Amino acid sequence: MTLSPVSAVPPHPVLPAYYASREERSAFVRSLFNRVASEYDGVNAIFSLGSGRWYRRQALRRAGLRSGMRVLDVATGTGLVAREARHITGAAGAVVGLDLSESMLAETRRNLGLPCVQARAEALPLGEASVDFISMGYALRHVPDLRLAFAGFHRVLRPDGTLLLLEISRPSGRVAAALARLYFRDLIPALCRRGSRQTAQELLGYYWDTIDACVPPGAILDALRDAGFSAVSCSTSLGVFRAYTGRKMPA
Repeated sequence: MTLSPVSAVPPHPVLPAYYASREERSAFVRSLFNRVASEYDGVNAIFSLGSGRWYRRQALRRAGLRSGMRVLDVATGTGLVAREARHITGAAGAVVGLDLSESMLAETRRNLGLPCVQARAEALPLGEASVDFISMGYALRHVPDLRLAFAGFHRVLRPDGTLLLLEISRPSGRVAAALARLYFRDLIPALCRRGSRQTAQELLGYYWDTIDACVPPGAILDALRDAGFSAVSCSTSLGVFRAYTGRKMPA
C-alpha cells in the first residue's frame, strides 16, 4: 500500500531544535538512539520508577497476547517490551525485535538473545500475514508517517491478528500538562544526571518535545482505521499512559 505525501500523517511537526526537515527525522532518531543505547535501560528504570516491566506485561496480556503466538516488536530498542512478550508466549512462541538503531539491537541481542532485524517501522521487511501480534512501545512519535507505518503493520499481521501501541501523551489540562513537563524535562533529567552523559539529557529533552507536539489520540485512532484496523480503541492510565489496540479482520 503506497500513500501519497498529501495523505501522510506525521506524529508531530518538524522539530527544528533537532532536525531541519521531515526527511532528516529518521537519520536524527537513528543517531540519537545509537548514542544513548548503553544508557537507555538505566534512564528508563528511573523514568518508570520501577513499574515499567509490570505495566508492559499487563498491557500485552490485556491486548490478547498468549502462549505460542508469533510476535513482531517494532522499535524494540533494548528489548523491554520484547522481554515481556517472550515471557508470555513461552517456548512455543517466537518474538522478533525490529529497530532502526543498530546499537539498540546489539543491546537486545546481548541481553535477550532474540532474533533482530534492522529496519524502519514504515518499511517492514516481513511477508504478508506472517505474525499474530505486533507491539510497539513508546516509539510512535519517532516514525515519519503514522498511516504508512500502520498500513505496513496491517499487511504483516495475520487475519484476526492484534496491534498494540504503548504511548505517552500530553495531559489535556493546563496544570497537568505543566506538571508533566516538569517531570519529563526537569525532574527525570536531574535524577539521571549523576554518572550520565550529555546524550541522555538530549534524549529526555527530545522525548518531552515529541510528547508535547504529538497529534491528539483521536488522530492516531483515525489513522489506524484508515489503515484497515477494526475494533480500534485507546485506554488511559494516570492521564498520560495510553494503550492503543486494533485488530485485523478475519479473511
